Amino acid sequence: MGWLECCARCLIGAPFASLVATGLCFFGVALFCGCGHEALTGTERLIETYFSKNYQDYEYLIDVIHAFQYVIYGTASFFFLYGALLLAEGFYTTGAVRQIFGDYKTTICGKGLSATVTGGQKGRGSRGHHQAHSLERVCQCLGKWLGHPDKFVGITYALTIVWLLVFACSAVPVYIYFNTWTTCQSIAFPTKTSASIGTLCADARMYGVLPWNAFPGKVCGSNLLSICKTPEFQMTFHLFIAAFVGAAATLVSLLTYMIAATYNFAVLKLMGRGTKF
Repeated sequence: MGWLECCARCLIGAPFASLVATGLCFFGVALFCGCGHEALTGTERLIETYFSKNYQDYEYLIDVIHAFQYVIYGTASFFFLYGALLLAEGFYTTGAVRQIFGDYKTTICGKGLSATVTGGQKGRGSRGHHQAHSLERVCQCLGKWLGHPDKFVGITYALTIVWLLVFACSAVPVYIYFNTWTTCQSIAFPTKTSASIGTLCADARMYGVLPWNAFPGKVCGSNLLSICKTPEFQMTFHLFIAAFVGAAATLVSLLTYMIAATYNFAVLKLMGRGTKF
């Protein structure tokens, strides 16, 4: 067998859906965590600079922001490990499915997975229990470790539901900043609105960001327009949008994982090999 043919046969067993989902997951989580962290820091600076002069008014907000930033650190670490684990599970279940349909039997990993899935002999040749190829042994060990795809499917389902809530929550700051930006556009172009410029305000208390007794708590008119023109506001707004896009990409990757894992598990289950590998 030539080198190119060997590579082509190995590519047959590659879980392309899981590969795409893993790349999308890493990209989405990196975008969500990195941009979200910096956007929260920018929000803290905007609040303490323009919306409140009393530290006690936004002390609780700062604690919440710091708590979210620590959660972001944990989220990035968790998804890096879980994404790698799901990719390994994708290799395992896809290899098992391809082995069942005969597309993966001739590859080295296919033989190793076949021995794990079907319980076939590990030895070969006249020596009986001859030591298997090192790569086959790695695949067999990996197969025993990842031999419960039903658990991964269940965890991924639960994680998708949780991340759906995260995706919805990531839209809230985008909505707040978009409303503020829209108000600034009305101030910049007064002919587009019938309201007085002095009555057009952005009130942080209305969104629960600050308590109602915070002073001033809101910014109106030309002062608000000057805030919208600052680099801090523009950068924070775009960072929240990027974090929202990252959350959406992560959600799509989890749905892809879920569909691929469910399909592979269903095939193995129907073939009588999904109960225990």
